[in-house]
Amino acid sequence: MGSTKIVGPIERISETETGFAKAARGIYGEQVLKSLIKLGGKHPLMSALFTMSHSIGTPEFVDGPVREDKLPLPPQDLLASHIKDLGMFLGASEVGVGLMPPHAFYSEKGPAVGHGPYNALNVTPITTTHKYAIGIIVDQSLPTVLSSTGFDGISASQSYMAYMNSGVIACSIAAYIRNLGYSARAHHCGNYQVVVPPVLVACGLGEMTRTGECVAHPRLGYRFKAAVVTTDMPMEPDKPISFGAREFCATCKKCADECPSGAISHDDNPIIHNGYEKWNTNVQKCTTFRISNKNGAMCGRCMKVCPWNNKEESWFHSMGVAAASKSQLASRLLKNIDDFFGYGTEVLEENKWWLEWPELF
Repeated sequence: MGSTKIVGPIERISETETGFAKAARGIYGEQVLKSLIKLGGKHPLMSALFTMSHSIGTPEFVDGPVREDKLPLPPQDLLASHIKDLGMFLGASEVGVGLMPPHAFYSEKGPAVGHGPYNALNVTPITTTHKYAIGIIVDQSLPTVLSSTGFDGISASQSYMAYMNSGVIACSIAAYIRNLGYSARAHHCGNYQVVVPPVLVACGLGEMTRTGECVAHPRLGYRFKAAVVTTDMPMEPDKPISFGAREFCATCKKCADECPSGAISHDDNPIIHNGYEKWNTNVQKCTTFRISNKNGAMCGRCMKVCPWNNKEESWFHSMGVAAASKSQLASRLLKNIDDFFGYGTEVLEENKWWLEWPELF
């Protein structure tokens, strides 16, 4: 998986074992479960975007009938370029094509979280075996990030804005591919069959990072949300990339320093988990804080403070990030410069466009 070492077999997991599913099952306690039930009412915009995201998660949106006669297609390399161009035309920030990692399919699909009582026994085995994947990422808006604490009222809304838009793009691309005569399914926050991070790595869109299961993009860092299309339409795949995020994360630790839940590890090195390397993030702490946050709705503090994405693009920043990806000394220097100028911890009130209702938090 790119710069992440695979050291043994990777077992597929059930969707019921994800953090929010465990919270919905009551595993993280009664108070977290009660907070989860009330989560949708914390911010009117978040609620609207959540509803839109899940309205396009119904079976007829993510999948559908395939044209019986296949239309003629260009060579696989040109077809991959065409799909990427289509994604950008539809509003994506970047699109990648990769070979679908079989272990990235969930073993079974659980019930949707946030739609009534959660029954962990109500599962459906996932039998999809598409060979190719299309990763779609959408920027969460730098001006909004710079104006936010990362865990205030807008934090969930900017996530769901990007989730919703990437989901619309994924559903559109999947439907287009089916109209060409090939099977395709969209996977987005309203209806997943896949674990997204390893798919993004396979599509050359980023590297695994200190935050455990999150992927950093070389330009956007964590400042995006993603959707995926899996398909049997043959395309020339991109290769996983290594742009120095792993080496940078080993030194920086700013997300761990700033994490309000204390969920992100300060360990120097990753651990072995399910056959691959990852930093040992405490999923329960992260999920509990995001659900129970008394000062906002959810949390994106790690995205807010990451030196890779917490400031406007400039030649100086680009040069610093490039140097930091090659040298631990430069990594420490970039992090220290970042801290000195207050990047990632500033809140630009003049750019704040949204309304807050602290009494709802």
